[in-house]
Amino acid sequence: MIRVLVVDDHHLIRMGLCGLLRDVPGVVVVSEAASGEEALDRVRGDRPDLVLMDIRMPGMGGIEATKRIVLNHAQVRVIIVTAFNDDVYPSKLLKAGAAGYITKNADTHEIAQAISMVMAGSVYVSPSIAQLMVVSGLRPGQESSPLAQLSQRELQIAQMITSGYRAAEVAGILNISPKTINAHKYRIYEKLGVGNDVELTLAAVKYGLVDPSEIL
Repeated sequence: MIRVLVVDDHHLIRMGLCGLLRDVPGVVVVSEAASGEEALDRVRGDRPDLVLMDIRMPGMGGIEATKRIVLNHAQVRVIIVTAFNDDVYPSKLLKAGAAGYITKNADTHEIAQAISMVMAGSVYVSPSIAQLMVVSGLRPGQESSPLAQLSQRELQIAQMITSGYRAAEVAGILNISPKTINAHKYRIYEKLGVGNDVELTLAAVKYGLVDPSEIL
């Protein structure tokens, strides 16, 4: 039996995922979490085999939580389940150690396939995302998203800043100094061609890092 932890800050989405997982043979949901920090506690306490992880959540978020789970619990597999349908996040998260990446419109069949492949040691990426990654890589003259220039850490910090966190708060969550956060922030500004947090948020919306409904 594959023990699964479901992580998402929206209760209804967690309920939906748990409902889909009930129809997947050999899978049982052992716990749920609403943040990256809570996910780390659940992994330590409930010892799941697999984590279904959202990206954008309060606190450290899914990127940092994935990195810490993979680093400290090598036996646990992480599949990202997200509404972000672009080619920037998958490569960053796969580099962070995620074993799979599916969108929130995945059906039971796709979730079952992803779990089967990941638990067998393979990597699974939703076909629509995989196609997008390949197509963007095969168009040498095409303008790519500036977000692709950001490192994993820069992408994470940009996401947190556009969620309303101040530099000191980000530093506390990530356990690094405010000075280091500010250094990252100004590199992000430079790479994205913005001059302040407002412009950063507008760029984040334009390039799909932020859902516009989340900042209205």
